[in-house]
Amino acid sequence: MIHAKALDATARREHGKILAALLRVCGRFELAEEALQDAYVKAHAAWPIEGMPANAAAWLTTVARHRLLDLVRRDARNIADAEDVIEALVAPIQDADDRVDSGIEDDRLRLIFTCCHPAISPSAATALALNTLCGLSVTEIARAFVEPETTTAQKLVRAKRKIREAGIPYVVPAKEQLPERLASVLSVIYLVFNEGYASTSAPTLARADLCAEALRLARLMAELMPTEPECLGLLALMLLTDARRDARAVDGELVPLEEQDRSRWNAAQIEAGLRALDSAVLMRRPGSYQLQAAISALHAQADSATQTDWTQISHLYFALLRHHPTPVVELNAAVALAMSAGIDDGLAWISRIEARGDLNDYHLLHAARADLLRRAKRFTEAAIAYQRAIALSNNDTERRYLERRLISCGTDLQASTHARPA
Repeated sequence: MIHAKALDATARREHGKILAALLRVCGRFELAEEALQDAYVKAHAAWPIEGMPANAAAWLTTVARHRLLDLVRRDARNIADAEDVIEALVAPIQDADDRVDSGIEDDRLRLIFTCCHPAISPSAATALALNTLCGLSVTEIARAFVEPETTTAQKLVRAKRKIREAGIPYVVPAKEQLPERLASVLSVIYLVFNEGYASTSAPTLARADLCAEALRLARLMAELMPTEPECLGLLALMLLTDARRDARAVDGELVPLEEQDRSRWNAAQIEAGLRALDSAVLMRRPGSYQLQAAISALHAQADSATQTDWTQISHLYFALLRHHPTPVVELNAAVALAMSAGIDDGLAWISRIEARGDLNDYHLLHAARADLLRRAKRFTEAAIAYQRAIALSNNDTERRYLERRLISCGTDLQASTHARPA
């Protein structure tokens, strides 16, 4: 059992990195994935007997490379560059020699760019990169896209088939080809961060490993393409958001933004985020990540929850909705309107979103509606909305928070029922 947990933890942490290295050598998803899965099977059999290796990731990489070598030799007739692949696999592991042409210094980032080929739809390319290179499950990706898992699974199958049938090469794009893939690459990094900040099904609220990896990739993107303001905007957004992480969960329990101890926010990270945002804004090419970063900046600069400039935040959400008109952005705009103009206005807007059915299975819609109803002291309606949010939530920490709010609705309702007029 201990070894199984250790393998699961290693796989979750290292899967994308190992797969990226295998793909760099062979350029074929099916072979790379089969080799890595075989390595996991061998680890399950060997580790309980031989003991946990000192470097589990290196063990898996070595076994996967050996298996990949066998697979390439088996299918050599169908692989045009089989001899080159075999030569690379039998040679000692070393850095690739094509980094100078692309300017990309990082294996995983280089392969995210490769996945985001313009011949593949942006949505499918993003899903593929999240699944294969970043190790997110179909469930986690479906949550990120707010879509059924079957839809996500079909996207992945179609993307891999497109790569195979169209003969899309796994080569690092040249510098002049990077901009056409920029939007998809930034989307991948952003969704990795989101899954880390609010995990779909992890036992904890957040996954620090994914947040750290997304921040690392965002910094690399800002260095790689310093004249692209959205690279800086994304970095700023993630720095400002991640700065609140230590205050967001205390003793394993979720603490909402307005109740957080702001002295626990990472001041250095906030300062770095604000600098990145200022640099992006000076380029005068606004985009969705810059607008989201500006919203996070207003939260970060408020000394207390009561001093939050909700009017300005609402204006920014309306601007964001013009740049990025999605149901989730619209939901956030409705909440901001409720906090700035009035709860009834926000609830009316959420009701319109709910009537369309876009987000009926999105637990945060029901959680947002419940919170506004609670603030309006409509506790019975709030309790119903909280129950729906709880039923749809997969994260234990988040579910416990919603359950506490649900209980408080009953307590507050009882108190208001028995209150005597002065």
